[in-house]
Amino acid sequence: MLLFRLTFGNYKNKPYFCAKIGTKISAINKGVLIVFGTVMIIGYARVSTQDQQTLRQIDQLKEFGCERIYEEKASGTKRDREELNRMMDALREGDVVIITELSRLSRSVKDLFEIVDKIHNVGADIKSLRESWIDTTTPQGKLLFTIFAGISQFERDLIRQRTMEGLQAARARGRNGGRPPKDESKIKLALSMYDSKVCSISQILETTGISKTTLYRYIRQKRGT
Repeated sequence: MLLFRLTFGNYKNKPYFCAKIGTKISAINKGVLIVFGTVMIIGYARVSTQDQQTLRQIDQLKEFGCERIYEEKASGTKRDREELNRMMDALREGDVVIITELSRLSRSVKDLFEIVDKIHNVGADIKSLRESWIDTTTPQGKLLFTIFAGISQFERDLIRQRTMEGLQAARARGRNGGRPPKDESKIKLALSMYDSKVCSISQILETTGISKTTLYRYIRQKRGT
């Protein structure tokens, strides 16, 4: 039997710790999460180049309580990553994946949601130490992720539809191609995160990659001011 000890957080502004057997959690006292059985708290750390170091990420993951950490040096735009694949293969129901920030898991919003979906498909959860809205260990976190994932999928489908309609219109005019419409999925995601009143401006900018000027411009447009 494995025993894991993890500082977990607050509940209704009061510190607590939990004992976890299998996938059931019951609050007991303060400050520490204790996990029994085969459930694992797993960390994932990544940097893009061989010259960069994962030490800061490793320290944060260990401080949080991760007992197993997968680390690698690979581009976040690369979908086939050896250590990421090893972690995914090792995940079991009830496990929790911890990342220091979203960009460590993926540089693409689309890939991020696909990776998290795979984690959920095995019955595991994910938590980001930096972005509070990525925390599927809580009902609120699961709800926010579901909303953002749905918006992202809707925007991808809408863009695909507009692209096909544009190509069809171009062919009707005797052209074989055309510039696809502007991708507005990141703007839609940023506005949804802003409206949720859960994410800070810095978290929105970090997650979507848009500038603060662009974000506030679209906020004003949405308000009609």
